[in-house]
Amino acid sequence: MNPRDLLYRSLDPAQAAALAARHLSAHDDGELYLQHKVTEAFGFDDGRLKTADFNTASGFGLRGVTGETTAFAHANEISAAAIERAAQTLKLLDAAKGLAATPPPRTNRSMYGSEDPLSALPFAKKVELCQAIDAAARARDPRVAQVSVALSGSWSVVEIVRADGFVATDVRPLVRLNVSIVAKQGDRRETGSFGLGGRYLYDHLFEPATWNRAIDEALRQALVNLESVPAPAGEMPVVLGPGWCGVLLHEAVGHGLEGDFNRKGTSAFSGRIGERVAAPGVTVVDEGAIENRRGSLSIDDEGTPTSRTVLIEDGILKGYLQDRLNARLMGMEPTGNGRRESFAHAPMPRMTNTFMLGGQDDPGELITRVKDGIFAKSFGGGQVDITSGKFVFSCTEAYRIEGGKLGAPIKGATLIGDGPSVLTRVKGIGNDMALDEGVGICGKGGQSVPAGVGQPTLLIDGLTVGGTAA
Repeated sequence: MNPRDLLYRSLDPAQAAALAARHLSAHDDGELYLQHKVTEAFGFDDGRLKTADFNTASGFGLRGVTGETTAFAHANEISAAAIERAAQTLKLLDAAKGLAATPPPRTNRSMYGSEDPLSALPFAKKVELCQAIDAAARARDPRVAQVSVALSGSWSVVEIVRADGFVATDVRPLVRLNVSIVAKQGDRRETGSFGLGGRYLYDHLFEPATWNRAIDEALRQALVNLESVPAPAGEMPVVLGPGWCGVLLHEAVGHGLEGDFNRKGTSAFSGRIGERVAAPGVTVVDEGAIENRRGSLSIDDEGTPTSRTVLIEDGILKGYLQDRLNARLMGMEPTGNGRRESFAHAPMPRMTNTFMLGGQDDPGELITRVKDGIFAKSFGGGQVDITSGKFVFSCTEAYRIEGGKLGAPIKGATLIGDGPSVLTRVKGIGNDMALDEGVGICGKGGQSVPAGVGQPTLLIDGLTVGGTAA
């Protein structure tokens, strides 16, 4: 079956085009967004399958935009009658006073095939994988006390229909595997976890080398944490590891570079294009067209092709991440960053895969520059205030640095700072830039979307470390 046919079981494509033309042509911008999505999730814990969820959803979102005002309605039924009812909401808008926005540029790029990862393998095979991971993890080390395995996948087909006749379709697979291990030694219990995934079929996750690496990394982290000592506290140099530590960059800096916050003047980066906002050598980009990456899309959720957007170049602010509405109101071009969680949500500017480019420094040499500080290898949860950029992040794996050498692992470390000043304190940029393993989820305005992060090893001179050591 053509994936597009799933969107048109009760509606003809010509009807969709006619409805979009009838109800959206009086406005500056907008679209009819159609979506069919299938999701599944398996939770394996305590040696048995605890949860197995499967869900199918189809629906549309109809959005009209006049000036900076948006009218939006949605329904979980794709039919002419449902779209006609939703169009009543658009009558709340005034008619457009200016020229209608031009449609997005067209692209022949289709990053993913039509195959659905969920139906490519039977249910039993997925359960067997969870069982195999659980058994292998428990056999690794006698200190393994508990194993949790999470396997999930989704497959989405979307189509954007505009009043001007523009139509764009995208197919989006996504899979993910997480392994969490609790290790016990005496009365002490510590956790380690590892996850990976991307926009491909389940095949890669089912390769023994892949899931065994997930076990090895989760177990290694748990055993490291068994040896951890209380974290120090105070302001000190911090070395951030490559890859997943880019989540700090994503939260502390990335959101502040999204167009809506800058148009409204609520970001620390508002009105600062052309100014130095980071140390020399710091270059930050957002790229939504990296094959198989978690945050990658052929087109965004307004139909704009995803692209590579340089946000900061050699420390100078170059631009913002834009959807169509904020780009138009700011006199800028859309960057392919208009994203939405589902048909039930209106788009807003969001990151795709956001990362800092590598530098020239040897990662090991960066550690030798630190006489007393910490090395943060992995992060857990964090909180960020977008207006100020202030953040708090907890480390799931970190080490003391003493006399230029890695010391004991530490527990309970949190990093406290603000994004704009963190970038100005970068004193060393490693030559080992890496993207994360494919587990990022970005939240904004009540919506969650998959996202990617990345960075090289970084030396930051002077972050506040919250710890528990006396």
